Amino acid sequence: MAGSGTPELTTVDASGLRLGVVVTRWHADLTGQMLDRALAAADASKVVDVVTAHVEGSVEIPVVAQALARRCDAVVALGVVVRGDTAHFDYVCRSVTDGLTRIALDESTPVAHGVLTVDTLQQARDRAGFTDSSEDKGWGATIAALDAAVTLRAVR
Repeated sequence: MAGSGTPELTTVDASGLRLGVVVTRWHADLTGQMLDRALAAADASKVVDVVTAHVEGSVEIPVVAQALARRCDAVVALGVVVRGDTAHFDYVCRSVTDGLTRIALDESTPVAHGVLTVDTLQQARDRAGFTDSSEDKGWGATIAALDAAVTLRAVR
């Protein structure tokens, strides 16, 4: 966990933007908290139009993120992938990262990667935005996506 260099929890004026959020059902206690924080960040940034979609696992995130990117100004992907004893972790992480990057570029829509890729559940909890967490990836990913969408709106 990097931690250092993490921006302060800020907001952006995203009035008039539509936000899509796709979140996994795996590790629902963690992803539910991340979703709550993402929605709080959207609200604090004056977003009133939020579309939320749930998927089973992280491999399913990109296809739904792509559908959201076609309808929304920004997308946030939230999930938790915990390393196990097989190479499955590497395949899932690569698939999600490559998929989200491709979608952002192909659709010209910011897609924030809020999928935690960790060695332990405690590392995920430390990043999930609980009051005792050191990081808040739900909030941070949402602000990053909205900030990029505001920037794109300005340069277009």
